[in-house]
Amino acid sequence: MIGTMVNVIAIIVGSIIGVIFHSNFSNKMKNTVMQGISLAVILIGLEMALEVDGSEGILIVIFSLVLGGITGELLGIENKLSAAGEKIKARFANRNDLFVQGFVQASLVYCVGAMAIMGALQEGIQGDPSLLLTKALLDGTTAIAFSSTAGIGVIFSAIPVFLYQGSITLFASQIEQFLTPEVITQLTATGGLLIVGIGLNILKIAKIKAGNLLPALVFAALLAFVIF
Repeated sequence: MIGTMVNVIAIIVGSIIGVIFHSNFSNKMKNTVMQGISLAVILIGLEMALEVDGSEGILIVIFSLVLGGITGELLGIENKLSAAGEKIKARFANRNDLFVQGFVQASLVYCVGAMAIMGALQEGIQGDPSLLLTKALLDGTTAIAFSSTAGIGVIFSAIPVFLYQGSITLFASQIEQFLTPEVITQLTATGGLLIVGIGLNILKIAKIKAGNLLPALVFAALLAFVIF
């Protein structure tokens, strides 16, 4: 789990740097930087989403989002993520109103994506952490920008990253046969749309419950595995 550990450390270090130097940036500068990061997040999401090919693939993404949204609402995933953020906030007596937003949005950005899944699988199956090391560099850089605006809440996104990527790495050999190229494509496309939604949230263009849409990834994998 070297790749995941380095990824976690990068997020923590990046968050600390952002918090320490946030006072050196004006609010206008912070907003401009976050807008730039948001556009980059949307670009990454669109690039992932456009990997889907053919009408069958598009239909799988659509049905996955519908079924995932229903499941997420019933489970109240978004509220549970926010509640977890509030508990952490209360424990550390942090009064920053952006604390929970930083924790939730950073967690989703760092966990929802092909690099998180494929990087963890690559390390678990081949013992090669190179993809996760690349992700660590990206996440660490992004954490500086996120935390300079949203504050210390971003640092705690390292916890779900550790649990999520670490679990995939540990169980990689058991799920390798299930993750066919078609399944990976649908996971990537569906995850890409969720990342686009996160970018729109950060820009405050919309309020998309990306957390409640997370089960769409499970449905995308299952439908792709059955259909293809």
